[in-house]
Amino acid sequence: MFELIQNATRHLFFTGKGGVGKTSMACATAVQLAQSGKRVLLVSTDPASNLDEVLGCRLGHTPTPVDGVDGLDGINIDPQIAAAEYRERMVQPYRGVLPDAAVRSMEEQFSGSCTVEIAAFDEFAKLLGDDTATSDYDHVVFDTAPTGHTLRLLTLPSAWSGFMESSTTGASCLGPLAGLQAQQAIYKKTVAALGNGDQTTLVLVTRPETSAFAEAARSSDELRQLGVLNQRLIVNGVFTASDEGDRVAAAMQKRGDHALEQIPSNLAELPRLSVALSPSGVMGIDRLRQVGRADHEASGANTGSPLNVSPSSTELPGDLSDLVDGIAAKGRGVVLAMGKGGVGKTTVASAVAVALARRGFDVHLSTTDPAAHVAATLASESLERLTVDRIDPAAEVEAYRAEVLATAGENLDANGRALLEEDLRSPCTEEIAVFRAFAQSVAAGTDRFVVLDTAPTGHTILLLDSAMAYHREVSRQGSEVPESVQQLLPRLRDPDFTQVLIVTLPEATPVHEAAKLQEDLVRAGIQPTAWVINQSIAPLETTDPALQRRQSHEQAYIDEVKTLSGGSAALVPWQLQPPTGVDALSKLGQRHHAPLESRS
Repeated sequence: MFELIQNATRHLFFTGKGGVGKTSMACATAVQLAQSGKRVLLVSTDPASNLDEVLGCRLGHTPTPVDGVDGLDGINIDPQIAAAEYRERMVQPYRGVLPDAAVRSMEEQFSGSCTVEIAAFDEFAKLLGDDTATSDYDHVVFDTAPTGHTLRLLTLPSAWSGFMESSTTGASCLGPLAGLQAQQAIYKKTVAALGNGDQTTLVLVTRPETSAFAEAARSSDELRQLGVLNQRLIVNGVFTASDEGDRVAAAMQKRGDHALEQIPSNLAELPRLSVALSPSGVMGIDRLRQVGRADHEASGANTGSPLNVSPSSTELPGDLSDLVDGIAAKGRGVVLAMGKGGVGKTTVASAVAVALARRGFDVHLSTTDPAAHVAATLASESLERLTVDRIDPAAEVEAYRAEVLATAGENLDANGRALLEEDLRSPCTEEIAVFRAFAQSVAAGTDRFVVLDTAPTGHTILLLDSAMAYHREVSRQGSEVPESVQQLLPRLRDPDFTQVLIVTLPEATPVHEAAKLQEDLVRAGIQPTAWVINQSIAPLETTDPALQRRQSHEQAYIDEVKTLSGGSAALVPWQLQPPTGVDALSKLGQRHHAPLESRS
């Protein structure tokens, strides 16, 4: 990482989807900057932060010296706590004034991802927009950068007060902004600093995988459009086989090489650093000091003595087929595959749908994913008794936007309307817009199996529940709500009708993010059926030293999933060939621990 360290700007933001290693890369950069003699502040507001775990020390909400690294302080801000404090400041004045149903609706409105996003940015702004707050440091390294949605919100006209006062109900994302008026000067300074390439570098962290590159490319474009131009790319987890005779290792290297050859053009033009796969994760100060060093990469994060751990000697969860048997016993209903981006929930949903269809059931497979990966996963192949379509979020959002602008936006001035239009581009708005189409798909589960990839979050379900309750309270017009929407919440909360599969990877961040998802679902009255651990190396037969060490590393997270799921878990092995097409997906649902291609 020498070049990045040598030319580091004062502010460095690391961003990337869950599980790509952005925390490790941020920590490695901060440690190596401090090692070079600089005073460094490392900040994380990642909801699933494992900053303490990576650094090996306990951090808090104020700068705390990092053990073993002179000149390095860290702050581990919990955005959930920040959001809770923010929510209470916003809701408290209305307690005892508005009906209880209205207060509950407001509380849920302030419980979602947009509130966490704004509260996190509020913490960023205190450190980035106020020079006096970090005057003791040469560099400030941020783990998790603000999203494009947050930045757009904060650059809009300051037409807050009148519009905010009329937006205390429903599913708006604007509520979280209501308490930000007083700090607009700091926010403007913060946005300006983000766009100043002499002050700030945005580091996109990704894996050598096609889907991860696509996500990074979208983020890069969106942030460029908002003026964040000084960008760099770290490709983390690049694997080089130590023995080309090992079929698993050779296939893994080939897949990574292919993704790198097909890297999107906007990423290809960025300054790039490749970091070798760390078989056991990048944990501890000593390991962080070595990340990106030429001698470390040459000596090989992918080499070392094999561990005396036999994949078959550890107790692994059952196969996906066991879960499918339990689902099939219901005879009909809805199966939801849920999880963070990049964990393979589309593959799992498609495999479950194919397995049910081959058991003789009528199955409808659908997705709300804007990229429509379901069709690609099936490779456009057909299967008797299986139908496939997609809920088009763009079309649903457009219809929803037109409806809201024609009603709530009818009497707004230009600034108020601009703010409303931005609100309607938020992640929560897309969830709400898709909700009605989703309800129709769920209703079809009364006479067949409906398998849905990318379901609404627990927050969305509660948000709709509270908004509908308030609507009924103040207007008594519940009869106007479509039947499919009226029945949706009871259906989702009925374990005999809806079965939720939480999909994750056997790694720290995906498992911890999935645990938070499970908490969110339980809060919404939905009990997950099972967890699916995807792309596991643990059951494979390999002689590659790095992969053997990786197998041992995975075991702790597999055990954690077994505990979190109450023993209801299945494991899907990493496949030598990408699992696309009906036959390949069928293999994921067969009774075996290793992919069929690896057996002699």
